[in-house]
Amino acid sequence: MNTHHHAGLQDIYAMIEGLKLTEEEKEDIRHIYLSIAEAEGKVHGREVSDIHFHEVGRADALADIAGCVMLMHELKPERVVVSPINVGFGEVRCAHGILPVPAPATALLLQGIPCYAGRIEGELCTPTGAALLRYFADEFRHLPIMRIEKTGYGMGKKDFAAANCVRAILGESEEDAEQVTELCCNLDDMTPEELGYASELLLEQGALEVFTTPVGMKKSRPGILLTLLCKTKEKQKFAELLFKHTTTIGIREHTCNRMVLKRSQKQKQIAGSTVRIKVSEGYGVTKEKPEYEDLKKLAEETGLSIRELKQQL
Repeated sequence: MNTHHHAGLQDIYAMIEGLKLTEEEKEDIRHIYLSIAEAEGKVHGREVSDIHFHEVGRADALADIAGCVMLMHELKPERVVVSPINVGFGEVRCAHGILPVPAPATALLLQGIPCYAGRIEGELCTPTGAALLRYFADEFRHLPIMRIEKTGYGMGKKDFAAANCVRAILGESEEDAEQVTELCCNLDDMTPEELGYASELLLEQGALEVFTTPVGMKKSRPGILLTLLCKTKEKQKFAELLFKHTTTIGIREHTCNRMVLKRSQKQKQIAGSTVRIKVSEGYGVTKEKPEYEDLKKLAEETGLSIRELKQQL
């Protein structure tokens, strides 16, 4: 007798809609379930609309996902760092029969994420867990240097040779920010238009910073040092973009820690209109700066100068 509960994606969405959560929380849950459906669809060669959930469609799985989303919204962590994933090894019995560990959908969801089999036979990472990790994690590496404030544990029901638990640690990083990669190259045969286009494209693709510095090169030629900062996990992407959109044939790479102030945003009323204010805090200082585009628009509407508008802050 088949005792599995089957639910389609629209059934899941209807269940989510009935939850007493904020719209932002519901949207997160929908995105997580969609990623699971897309992975299952690739595994079975079917459209997402044709996917029917088994284990992950049960009410307890929805409670797991919703509970995690609610907690993330309540904690509002600046950055989520996850250790490499211990997926286990062997086989697992599920609605589709006996499958290898990690299950096919789990393996798809973990693509690009550092994983290892470990020494425990069994399924240690499910599609639900993999989808949550992919959605919320900013970085995958071992525990960074940090001041621990609180620790929480989630205990599983299966007995393994090691403790069957997931641990979450909340704290403040001693690294005072994030690790970034600096990519730089020397250029002496690009036009200003080409260089300007390349710089704009790199920023549009998510580079943290792009800037140029005049340098003297071999044979007394004036040149440009192009420097790009990006998240370390994206360095391959930006190296490929640099090779494609500049004339360089070599890129230098440096890894460094970036110290940054905590950033937030508030609003103020100036000349009867709302202007966004960027707030930066940390290291004993607080800095506020109005959004330039808002001031520019307001200056055009009122005829006041940007300096006059700033004086009204």
